[in-house]
Amino acid sequence: MGMMGSFIWLVTQGSPLLAEAAEAEAGGFGLNFDILETNLINLAILVGVLVYFGSKVVGKTLSDRRERIETEIVAAENRAKEAAAALQKQQQRLTEAQAEAERIRQSATTNAQQAKEQILAQVGIDIQRLKETATQDLNTARDRAIAQLRASVVAMALQKVESQLESGLDENIQQQTIDRSIALLGGSK
Repeated sequence: MGMMGSFIWLVTQGSPLLAEAAEAEAGGFGLNFDILETNLINLAILVGVLVYFGSKVVGKTLSDRRERIETEIVAAENRAKEAAAALQKQQQRLTEAQAEAERIRQSATTNAQQAKEQILAQVGIDIQRLKETATQDLNTARDRAIAQLRASVVAMALQKVESQLESGLDENIQQQTIDRSIALLGGSK
């Protein structure tokens, strides 16, 4: 009921009061002792005023609240969409990072295997070279020992011969030794 509807209702329902008021003016002062009827009119006016002004205030408050709630819902939906997009993006990054980590692990395993094979091959080459060096050193040491032994034997033989020569070779033995040496030299020709 609008303000106008309330006013019309008051006029039609309040006509006995208006009639009494008109009578009181015509004949003097009159009091309406019907409290129920007077309170109903006052209550109707009060309700009409409250409905008219209250509906505007309540309507504006409700529409403001509705707009605020709609704005908050839209903002919450947007935040939910952004969060879902961010989650999907982070999940994609996680998947990419896991794939990259797996690739790096496989590459490291392959590199480690290749390094192991290279090291083993190099160790084999080094061992072979050390064996050859040891063999050469052994042969050299043996040849040196043999040469030293030969030199010692020759030195001892020469010393023995010298000692025998000094001990008194007679001239006849010396002549025979010289003849044998000449025969050996002549026979080798």
